[in-house]
Amino acid sequence: MTTERRSAARAQAIGRVFIYGSLLVLAAFYLMPLWVMIMTSAKSLDEIYGGSFIGLPQAVTFEAWAKAWSQACIGTSCTGLKPYFFNSIMMVVPAVVLSTGIGALNGYVLTKWRFRGSNLVFGLILFGCFLPFQAVILPMAQVLGRLGLSGSISGLVLVHTVYGIAFTTLFFRNYFVTIPDELTKAAQIDGAGFFRIFFSIMLPAALPIMVVSCIWQFTQIWNDFLFGVSFTAGETSPVTVALNNIVNVTMGRKQYNVDMAAAMIAALPTLVVYVIAGRYFVRGLTAGAVKG
Repeated sequence: MTTERRSAARAQAIGRVFIYGSLLVLAAFYLMPLWVMIMTSAKSLDEIYGGSFIGLPQAVTFEAWAKAWSQACIGTSCTGLKPYFFNSIMMVVPAVVLSTGIGALNGYVLTKWRFRGSNLVFGLILFGCFLPFQAVILPMAQVLGRLGLSGSISGLVLVHTVYGIAFTTLFFRNYFVTIPDELTKAAQIDGAGFFRIFFSIMLPAALPIMVVSCIWQFTQIWNDFLFGVSFTAGETSPVTVALNNIVNVTMGRKQYNVDMAAAMIAALPTLVVYVIAGRYFVRGLTAGAVKG
């Protein structure tokens, strides 16, 4: 028995070494682009052309970050990413709030105030999750033109809000299905109305899925390029469009350090969101996976 236990323990130890070793190799492979971006952004241009992208910098410098933020040329304007970064913030915040709020209201109606044809309505809304961006560019452009919102941040807010409603409705509908109907019926007996039940009972219970919706929408909207390049131009462009313009504008030697610093600046908000709230994202998704 002792020999068998030792053999089993040895096999288990070898298995763990293999598993953790494989995970470390995969993690290193996955994180290599991020490592290259960080190392390149911290080097001078002369060091980049005279050395390698992967190696540690001989002298750490943040000049590329400062140039990418406030001096890099985007087309004919050398303002850096700063104004476009704030454009993205002004676009993301209201779009996330509106799409999440409307999705929560839709999910509440479709689960607790069902009406004839509610399943059909949910199916039609769900169909919006499978529509590619390219399929809605032309009708959205026509709508924005008629509303006078073409080429504006407000137009992008409207576009992302409408496109995100399908996803947020799906999230909240599947989550609200898990909440017992007896809660809303008891509240109705006590005299609570439609909005009182929504704000006092449903929303406080939906914090996990609310986090999921906000993270999902924030990531999708912040990283979007197609809508931004299609519906805005010049000073109203989001940071992703400005990043593309920085990378494609070459004057003299290619400034790889500035390009990498600009890419890091554009990616930082989503990285911060996932680092801070990533675990709540997984919890929220699994919390609504019991029914629906």
